[in-house]
Amino acid sequence: MLYTKERRRFIRHPVCYPLEFEHAPGKIKERTKALNVSEGGLLFLSRHPLKKNEIIILKMPLQDKVFRVKAKVMHVTKDSENTDLFNVGVSFYRYSDAFKVKLVEQLYLIDEYRILRSLQLGHELSMQKASEEWIKRYSKRFARLYW
Repeated sequence: MLYTKERRRFIRHPVCYPLEFEHAPGKIKERTKALNVSEGGLLFLSRHPLKKNEIIILKMPLQDKVFRVKAKVMHVTKDSENTDLFNVGVSFYRYSDAFKVKLVEQLYLIDEYRILRSLQLGHELSMQKASEEWIKRYSKRFARLYW
């Protein structure tokens, strides 16, 4: 068996949330989804073979807000399941960009928790109430896993 050296500095966590990105500023916009995220970057699918070292803008919609993050393309490979798509690995441009992504990820998790709890309770749980419950239950574990 052939082993390759691991290049990643951070542990990756699988995710599946919507993502939009633009490259060649103002020219190409694409909607896609994030596949995994780490403290240093994320992996997403693209219909376009982006160029290594290209600077792109990631847009992560969440309810009525859109979080914008600057990132640098680190690698691009053909997707093994759908050869019309590319796996694009990016690193966050600044530490503040990584923090924004962590915040968005946590908000997605809280919203998923809100939906689940609403089903369990038989009535709609507010985002505020779900946030309070989620923070009490999971924030320490989330911090250990991600930072």
